[in-house]
Amino acid sequence: MAKIGFISLGCPKNLVDSEVMIGLLQTHGHVITPDPTDAEILVVNTCSFIEDARKESIETILAAAQLKSSGSCKKLIVAGCLSERYPKEIGTELTEVDAILGTNQIEKIVEAAEGASIPPPNSFGRSDADLYLYDHTTPRTLIGPRHSAYMKIAEGCDHVCAFCIIPKIRGRIRSRTIPSLVQEARHLAEWGVKEITLVSQDTTSFGLDMGIQDGLACLLEALSKIDGLRWIRFLYAYPNQISNRLIDVINSSDKICKYIDMPLQHVSSPILKSMKRGGNRSSFAQMIHRIKSGIPGVTLRTTMIVGFPGETREDFLELKKFCREVEFDRLGVFSYSDEEDTGAYSLHPKVPARTAEQRRRALMKQQAAIVARNSRRLIGKDCLVLIDGPSQESEFLLQGRLESQAPEIDGVCLINDSEIGDIQSGEFRTIRITRILGHDLLGKIVK
Repeated sequence: MAKIGFISLGCPKNLVDSEVMIGLLQTHGHVITPDPTDAEILVVNTCSFIEDARKESIETILAAAQLKSSGSCKKLIVAGCLSERYPKEIGTELTEVDAILGTNQIEKIVEAAEGASIPPPNSFGRSDADLYLYDHTTPRTLIGPRHSAYMKIAEGCDHVCAFCIIPKIRGRIRSRTIPSLVQEARHLAEWGVKEITLVSQDTTSFGLDMGIQDGLACLLEALSKIDGLRWIRFLYAYPNQISNRLIDVINSSDKICKYIDMPLQHVSSPILKSMKRGGNRSSFAQMIHRIKSGIPGVTLRTTMIVGFPGETREDFLELKKFCREVEFDRLGVFSYSDEEDTGAYSLHPKVPARTAEQRRRALMKQQAAIVARNSRRLIGKDCLVLIDGPSQESEFLLQGRLESQAPEIDGVCLINDSEIGDIQSGEFRTIRITRILGHDLLGKIVK
């Protein structure tokens, strides 16, 4: 039995894959170590969504290779999106790698660790590939906080967004069944999980491949009946699939967080058409009005891409004005990454990287002012927080999150109180907001 170290990169969906692989390894008697320098086998679960993610994955593989040459590591396994997309390049250029597992070879992690020869993945971009999907019977070991966990409700994507490589990496959409997801959620609640975050490439398409309309709404209703769960949220909603029933379900449950993460990507009609996204500024405004009217107090998060091929100054100014008018609670902005094997790769004219970065900074500067202004309204208010534990990056004692703060992507609440007693991670407490610290909040436990 080997001592195995795991390095998981990328999004929460990748994290779930890592937790499944760890669960499989532990079921077969292997030991997981949190210290890479102590591992006999190292597994790097990679990301390959955009250029920066690829660079991070390659740098991490090279660092692991150094441990193989100088430390206790005897075997290096590379898994995930980079493996799925570039198996030949990894095999040729990174000779220290002993096994390459794609996104549909997760179940082969035990064989790879135990020395079996695993053929490299060959399912990239194939519609007829044998695609993997875990379920509630699959072993899984949580490697994050014990009170908050992600749950992958579907895999793959059927959208054809021009900038995105994910459908070729992950394949067509395939949803899990609602009974399977309910069973997994019950297991998580029994393990002490208080908050679950539903993830997939597009959560609002959940169930469509099985002929289920409003599948996400049906799933949320089923999950909200599980004892032990306190907060349920979902990420990555596709804009044109926010139905009235989904809005009603969110608004009617105390367990479902009034939080919608809905990547719009842009608002200029020509750019959206080139992106193959659909919609326009007017339809987005109407949809946002419908959401805010149906879910009072809802937190809206979105992401935008600047520097997409053909984006003019006028397109960007339209986007900037829209964001100023809507005042999103959370906004992420990315500079376009020119990815081969995507539809946008052949589009012209390309926007210079420097221009794209300037636009990104301008939009984020505007958003920072919006967040600061809106956050000041919270000063003096009492708010419920989920305690995540000691703060890792501050002198403040505790760290928690509001219902409006999703794990890992939003700001946090820092709790500065000399009499916090024996408060544990996973507990809910009421704090009084006393100060704004950028995207974070500072508060005290209400006695």
